[in-house]
Amino acid sequence: MSEEAIGVSGLAGRYATALFELALEKSAVDETAANLATVRGMLDESEDLRRLVRSPVIARDEQQRAVTALAKQAELSALATNLLGVLAQNRRLFVLADMIRAFESLLAAHRGEVTAEVAAAKPLSDQQTQAIMASLKRATGRDVRLSATVDPALIGGLVVKVGSRMIDASLKAKLQSLRLAMKGAG
Repeated sequence: MSEEAIGVSGLAGRYATALFELALEKSAVDETAANLATVRGMLDESEDLRRLVRSPVIARDEQQRAVTALAKQAELSALATNLLGVLAQNRRLFVLADMIRAFESLLAAHRGEVTAEVAAAKPLSDQQTQAIMASLKRATGRDVRLSATVDPALIGGLVVKVGSRMIDASLKAKLQSLRLAMKGAG
């Protein structure tokens, strides 16, 4: 399956593809996916870590020491640790979040799944998550892997992205639509 057919391209896509192929070769796809999910969680929770991976001012060796310590603390596999080291060495840590998303897309395609990104105003309950996944499975005819984020700016409702399709059922979008309608009525 080509990278473009899956929607994985660019620098992040090349790193993700290389990592995915290595993980397949070493029969470590699930372990690598779990490690990357751990790293994504750390990125989501830590502004300092986001600053570390984005900053061009932080020296290469400093970034490398930091990500090596992080990998050790999180007990990441050798493959995931090496990836972080290579990204730091090549001054490419800034692609880490996009690379994780690209890896997840490759994994979903490999498993015959479709990945859906869901943004909600507040965290989804397990019941809501299951209902969304069931609904998307009926709509797509494929198993669905859900990536949920919280965006308080939505006020209420959801924004769902599956591939190139997006459904914006957020209160924020409805208010914007109403605001535009009100301007036209006056």
